[in-house]
Amino acid sequence: MIACPIQLTEKAKLEIRTTLQANKIPETYGLRVGLRGGACSGTFLLGFDTVTEHDQTYQIEGIKVLIDKRHLMYVIGVSVDYEEGANGNGYTVSTADRER
Repeated sequence: MIACPIQLTEKAKLEIRTTLQANKIPETYGLRVGLRGGACSGTFLLGFDTVTEHDQTYQIEGIKVLIDKRHLMYVIGVSVDYEEGANGNGYTVSTADRER
C-alpha cells in the first residue's frame, strides 16, 4: 500500500471513527479529501464518499482515505485536524507544514 500523502491528527482520526460508527456509514465509504473549484481559488473538500474510477485509495490506521488523482498534487502534505472551540466544532485543513 502506498503511503498516504495527507496526515490526520489524533483528534481527526477519533472524530472520523466516531462519525462512521454513529451514523452507521457502510465500509464501502471513505473520507474524501480534495478540492472544490479551481486549483488556485479552490477550497478544500472533506466528506464521506464511495470510490470512483478517478480515485487513489489509502489507509490511515484503518480509515479509508479517497483522493481524486486529479487533485493529488494539490493535497500532498496537508494535515486534517478536528477542533472544538467557542465558534463550534469542525474539521480544519492546514497546509502550513507543506514544503514550498
